[in-house]
Amino acid sequence: MKMTKKQKKALRRLQSTRQLMGIDRLTDHGVITASGELVFFLVNPSNLSVLSPEGVRDRVRSLAGLLRGVNAMELLTLNSRESFQPNRDYYRQRMEREPLPAVRELLRRDAEHLSALQSAASSVREFALVFLLDRKISDVTTHLGQLEKFIRDRGFQVRLAGRQDIMRLLAVYYQQNVTTEFYEDVDGERWVKDCA
Repeated sequence: MKMTKKQKKALRRLQSTRQLMGIDRLTDHGVITASGELVFFLVNPSNLSVLSPEGVRDRVRSLAGLLRGVNAMELLTLNSRESFQPNRDYYRQRMEREPLPAVRELLRRDAEHLSALQSAASSVREFALVFLLDRKISDVTTHLGQLEKFIRDRGFQVRLAGRQDIMRLLAVYYQQNVTTEFYEDVDGERWVKDCA
């Protein structure tokens, strides 16, 4: 039986955020999806601006070799700063409607300030290597340790992501939320614990 749009919309309302994202549950180092467990390794990028052209080529070759050398691994790149585009759009629309020149000038300055902030933060990126864990692996901890060593041996600073790291990556990916410092498993959980 085929569902109508109305039935699909009603079903979506009943789903949790994790279900909507296709995540069954969070683990200590990743997420479980219908495809299997995805494990995240956080990579600290090299400062390429201080490397020679040959040094940059070596880093790119190392990364390419790393991605080719491990099956089921992908590179995830995220902005680690918020986007101010909605705010800048608001200022632009507000300037178009504002009749007073002095207020228009203030709005223009605010918009320029946001552009400067975003430009300063635009080069700030966060990198993660995402690995699809084979379900046949019996000793996951040892396997993850070997994988981390394999990445380090290719010249990258890396660490296995923790639960808070995973929640932060998901928040940045889906919401561009980089301001929260601690993520709860259940929204409002800290208030219930404080009252108990």
